[in-house]
Amino acid sequence: MSALAKKEPIPAKTAPKAANVVRLARQPPPRINVRGVAMVAARSIVPPLVVLTIILTVWQVLCSSPDASLPSPHRVWQESFDLIAYPFFNYGSQDIGLGWRVIISLQRVAYGFGLAAISGVVVGAVIGQSVWAMRGLDPIFQVLRTVPPLAWLPLSLAAFQDSNPSAIFVIFITSIWPVIINTAVGVRNIPQDYRNVAQVLRLNHFEFFFKIMLPSAAPYIFTGLRIGVGLSWLAIVAAEMLTGGVGIGFFIWDAWNSSRLPDIIVALAYIGVVGFALDKLVAAAGRLITRGASAN
Repeated sequence: MSALAKKEPIPAKTAPKAANVVRLARQPPPRINVRGVAMVAARSIVPPLVVLTIILTVWQVLCSSPDASLPSPHRVWQESFDLIAYPFFNYGSQDIGLGWRVIISLQRVAYGFGLAAISGVVVGAVIGQSVWAMRGLDPIFQVLRTVPPLAWLPLSLAAFQDSNPSAIFVIFITSIWPVIINTAVGVRNIPQDYRNVAQVLRLNHFEFFFKIMLPSAAPYIFTGLRIGVGLSWLAIVAAEMLTGGVGIGFFIWDAWNSSRLPDIIVALAYIGVVGFALDKLVAAAGRLITRGASAN
């Protein structure tokens, strides 16, 4: 048999070698530590509830007699149930729920405190840059900040001839001082290294203000804002008692004139809860912007 006639066996096609595949181990989905969350919630919620229960119990015992001068919690619940359960009813211009009254008061606070926050940060930044301005204006600011909110009301009514802008001005003039003072202190405490970097980079005044000054002084600024928002909420309640309208402050004064003490107590609870929420809101904004550097 010739060599040409011989048929060589055709080798079987070898399977390609499997490529080296690196398989990553699947990460187990993150599990929520239910027990840890429950413990944190218990530490935050249970103590205030216990204290509140004790306060209500003592209050009920002291004011349960028929000749008590103040209503008991049970009487407040009975006589002011509509204000507690339905805060957003609307039966007319003056017959509205406390929720609507709080919103109207918050609108005035937003205008007055917003102007105070912007003006206070700008003025405080300018004062903080000058030692002479700090020494000259700080004593004046320390004197003006001690003036009670209602002391400004006659002047604002004489100037604006209207209750709404007068109330906004009272909020502004009451809440601006802590913003100015804390911003000025924060600007004065900017590290010198930051100022040297700004000079090396040849930053203009606007760039220095937004890139160096505001981030460095932000913890001080938000401390002033927290104090200012609390003062603004106090000021609007006091101003509305005298200027009238449909805000929460006027509701308290009208309830007093009508001898509705349970309604006053419910309104005070609303004021306290809203003031607490405003403080926590500004504090949360401060932690978000300063990444936790602001004081709690």
